[in-house]
Amino acid sequence: KGKCPEDGWDESTIELFLHELAIMDSNNFLGNCGVGEREGRVASGLVARRHYRLIHGIGRSGDISAVQPKAAGSSLLNKLTNSVVLDIIKLAGVRTVTNCFVVPMATGMSLTLCFLTLRHKRPKAKYIIWPRIDQKSCFKSMITAGFEPVVIENVLEGDELRTDIEAVEAKIKTLGAENILCVHSTTSCFAPRVPDRLEELAVICANHDIPHIVNNAYGVQSSKCMHLIQQGARVGRIDAFVQSLDKNFMVPVGGAIIAGFNESFIQEISKMYPGRASASPSLDVLITLLSLGTSGYKQLLKERKEMFSYLSSELKKLADTYNERLLDTPHNPISLAMSLKNLDENNGAAVTELGSMLFTRQVSGARVVPCGSVQTVNNYTFKGFMSHANDYPCAYLNAASAIGIKKQDVDIFLKRLDKCLKTTRKEAKKEKSVNEISHSNSDTEQLED
Repeated sequence: KGKCPEDGWDESTIELFLHELAIMDSNNFLGNCGVGEREGRVASGLVARRHYRLIHGIGRSGDISAVQPKAAGSSLLNKLTNSVVLDIIKLAGVRTVTNCFVVPMATGMSLTLCFLTLRHKRPKAKYIIWPRIDQKSCFKSMITAGFEPVVIENVLEGDELRTDIEAVEAKIKTLGAENILCVHSTTSCFAPRVPDRLEELAVICANHDIPHIVNNAYGVQSSKCMHLIQQGARVGRIDAFVQSLDKNFMVPVGGAIIAGFNESFIQEISKMYPGRASASPSLDVLITLLSLGTSGYKQLLKERKEMFSYLSSELKKLADTYNERLLDTPHNPISLAMSLKNLDENNGAAVTELGSMLFTRQVSGARVVPCGSVQTVNNYTFKGFMSHANDYPCAYLNAASAIGIKKQDVDIFLKRLDKCLKTTRKEAKKEKSVNEISHSNSDTEQLED
């Protein structure tokens, strides 16, 4: 049926299935006589076993989705993976998606592929409208494709940074719709930035006949992010949305899914990929989904939501203890932020020091964002880099509840964060008192003079 099974398969069944696919590839035929330049020869038995002897990769020289005659098993694997992944995207909330394919590149390069495909449809266009999100790969994806990003600064609403719809409309009028390749929006992001107003952006794109590409990097695991995409496609225009394999399906880095609502456009993107490609990302995600089944994946999504609520409540308690705040970001379903205002006011260096302290204590993924950092990316200078705004009101710490997180992870993180905050607060107070004494001595010397 080309759908993900409801109940996961055991490992022996999956391995049997993969071996059956592998013996359909010509390099594994007993009497095979290869005289071409690419015959699936592998020097190391370890490498062959690592790939289940599926050596030919996917696609042909002209199309990553094409069937390869001498690799029937690998071709079938590719077709099945794309079909199973499509089923999971529908299950996760984007019901009307019509087509998708796994591409052996991470999210940034997959976005670049989408932009390059649009170039042929809009040869005069040179701008991409991009509501600001301080993440390098999605910014560089536009530069690499040869386009000029038009950065739309976010609007501060309460603690949240939200899409400035009026600025997007104004910029389209200024530049001219025919000169804009697309609007490049984002769903999954670090708080206090929240997912873009996808419905409003989709309507703008439909009204001005401008393509719309969505960076849905780790949004498959969030029903809210997937609902935004579904609604955007319903009321307006979304041409493609791109998501990472590793962030959403817990597989090694190296693959992404490009999906959309217009089957022919998604096929165009797949044909834009030059040459055949590695089958490893497809193999990884197929094995994972067969082992989980739809029931297993649904359970992971449910647990992630529960852990988000738990992390939110516990982080709020800890913030209150240190006279800080859990920033109010109800539109962000994955990431949370806790202010570090008092720490920053007492000792600015203590904020960045807190980040390194957490890292050395084996807390990964938590981001400490100081005020006023400046960074240049591909000759574009961003003020307040990492905070998604030029002047966010306070320094803060990020933590996320992503798929696969356990209660134990949350508890250990909070315990270590508590210890680090105690240490930095003590050091900040000590430094403050030293500074006050030195200022006092300086004032006394001036009076004596």
